[in-house]
Order: sequence, then C-alpha cells, then structure tokens
Amino acid sequence: MLRIKNKFELTNKVALVTGASKGIGASIARGFAELGAQVVICSRSQDSIDQVAKSIQDDGFKCEAIQCHVGRDEERQALIKTIIDKYGTIDILVNNVGTNPYFGPLDKMSPEVYQKTMQINLESAMVMSNLVYPYMKNEGGSIIHISSIEGIHPTAMMGAYNMSKSAMIMLGQNQAAEWGKDKIRVNVVCPGLVRTKLSAALFANDSILKGIENRIPLNRAAEPDEMAGLVCFLASEAASYMTGSVIVNDGGLLLSPLF
Repeated sequence: MLRIKNKFELTNKVALVTGASKGIGASIARGFAELGAQVVICSRSQDSIDQVAKSIQDDGFKCEAIQCHVGRDEERQALIKTIIDKYGTIDILVNNVGTNPYFGPLDKMSPEVYQKTMQINLESAMVMSNLVYPYMKNEGGSIIHISSIEGIHPTAMMGAYNMSKSAMIMLGQNQAAEWGKDKIRVNVVCPGLVRTKLSAALFANDSILKGIENRIPLNRAAEPDEMAGLVCFLASEAASYMTGSVIVNDGGLLLSPLF
C-alpha cells in the first residue's frame, strides 16, 4: 500500500497560477498539470498564456488559459467567477505575478511607481487570496505566494520591489495564522537568482552575472523548474502540516556575505 507517494499527487485538484505566461509561473503550471491537476493560468496577454496552455495540453495534461490583469478588480472577480462556474472550486492558488518597474534610489522614486509595484506584487496577492477564501474555507486549500530573497535582505536601488516582497511574506504568515482554522494552508517561497524575464538584465551582463554566481554556493543560477518542484510539494498533501513557512530556494546565496 502506497502511504506517502500518493500524497504528492494533485489529481482532481483545481489550481490557479497567476503570471503564468513564462518563467516560474509557466513551470509551476506544468508541474501541477503533470501531477494530475486541472490548471488555470492567467496573465495580461491572452496570446502568451495560450502558448503555455497549448504546450501543456499537447503533452496530454489539463490546462486552461484565461486573460486577467490581476491589478484590476473587475478582471480578478471575473476570473474567479469563471473558474467557479466551470469547475465548482479552487483548491490551489499560486500568487506568482510580479513586476519591478523601477531601479533607482528611494529619494527619486515617484509615488506612482511605488503604488504600481505594491498593486501588482502585494495587493493582487491579498485580493486574490480573499476571493478564493470562501471556496477553500472548511474544504481545505493551499495558497502559495512567490516572494523573493529580495524580501529578506536589502538591495540598493530595488526599494519598492524589496518592500513589496517583504510585505508578501508577512501577508502569507498572517493568512496562515488566521486561516488555519479553516483548513487553509498558506506558505511563501523566496527564490534567489532564476533565469526569468524579470532578471534578464543580469544575464545580459556577463561580469555582473559571474559576480553573483561566484557568491552562490552552487555556483549557478536556477532554472524555473527548480522552483516549480518546491511549489508542487507545498500544494500537495505531502505538505499537509506546513503552513506559515517561508522557504528560501536560492542555491545558498544568502549564506554568502552580501558585500
């Protein structure tokens, strides 16, 4: 009798992944689908998520793409209604969407840039979680926030992004404290350097990239799939006693001196 292996399966679970048009979000969606879930992915661009969904479907797994700008309340509500009308529930939510529109000193950062960063990185995670809460309550559910090691340590010129990711960690821990009684688990993943569009500027500069990789004990950047496996575990019954955890997945980067 299989007592543990089956706990990693996500068969018949309905999973929603935001910001899944590429990178970590797309890899998480594929991981969920390979483990048996009905996956719904969203992004601002229908064309980009259609490509991700088709790639997953072509391999025989279940994935649906629905356009949604998670910074717009009417689109968020419409997305959740569409999923509930079609599938009846949402078992897993991954708040993965993120943006970093400004790189520069805090004293030069405009209020508009700050608000946009907080709206997409933090507010959307809070509101999306609140929208799925009634459907997860008492039925059980797993919410996973994709934060960053930038939410744990400061990096000059990335103040708004760092603040939003730090607040996301506290959001997840407060949700875990309040919603545990409702059988909802909430955990936070903090990736390090991953090969994604968000970090593309680093990978375009060999000297900067090499300098960072030399500080990573594993001596390399991560691939998106290396984040997806951890998220799949947190979403599954294999992690049934985990809530409020903040898990760093950075190849050991935070072990090295920051300066």
